[in-house]
Amino acid sequence: MNGLPTLPMPTWFVGCGNMGGAILKGWQAATIDLAPVTVIRPSGGSIEGVRVVANLAQAGPPPKLVVLAFKPQQLDAIAPELRQRLSAQTIVVSLLAGVEARTLRERFPGAGKIVRVMPNLPVEVRRGVVAMYSEDADAATQEKIGEIFAALGFSLWTTDEERFAAIGAVAAAGPAYVARFVGALAKAAEARGVSPETSAIIALETVLGTTWMAATTNEDMESIAKRVASPKGTTQAGLDVLDHDHVLDELVGVAIAAAARRGAELAEEARGAPLEEPVRLS
Repeated sequence: MNGLPTLPMPTWFVGCGNMGGAILKGWQAATIDLAPVTVIRPSGGSIEGVRVVANLAQAGPPPKLVVLAFKPQQLDAIAPELRQRLSAQTIVVSLLAGVEARTLRERFPGAGKIVRVMPNLPVEVRRGVVAMYSEDADAATQEKIGEIFAALGFSLWTTDEERFAAIGAVAAAGPAYVARFVGALAKAAEARGVSPETSAIIALETVLGTTWMAATTNEDMESIAKRVASPKGTTQAGLDVLDHDHVLDELVGVAIAAAARRGAELAEEARGAPLEEPVRLS
């Protein structure tokens, strides 16, 4: 026994895009055995260390665990055939953004437990955030699913879908916004005459070093900012711009609200009804 979590035999990934691939790479990095995994993808494109088939008919016996890793808009196209191949012992893990637990239960009435999971892309390097939610998972199921996703970073069970969606709007979308900020730092360095290559390294290492320091010391962001900025100094001059009228907080809030709104739209689309009126989040 090596103490590593084990995947049920068999485990299916239906679809395997960016997030599904990131999860598999994270499990590989954690040295979790992927022998139980079969990926079903129409392209049939290979994935290192994992069995891949082009359709459900080739997948084999009903899975003990199935991960829905396709686009949420494909749910109604895939569900009719997929639900025929699941059993009451199948745990359905959905990565589908915005698709609520009740909608999943309607599409897979004969399946066992249904669990929504919202990871973010850094699960690929085992530094991700993974939110989990279920309306029917018992303690044993929660422990099993929790173990396999805990190998990918910080994971937590949420008590309701509102909190689950909130974490998704911040953590799942967050890497894209952080990437934009790192890119903006690099562009600012370039504008001051630093080469593009050096600018990219400086921006990345600055953000990596700051977050690593905060993670290892538990120092809060406000304290770090104050330690860097001397009164009336150069850093404070920049902070005065970012802090004026809470402009940075407002900008990030608007971005998160847009992500949350899209999640609400996807939920309505999955229920089969369009939004009757715009969801106002500001």
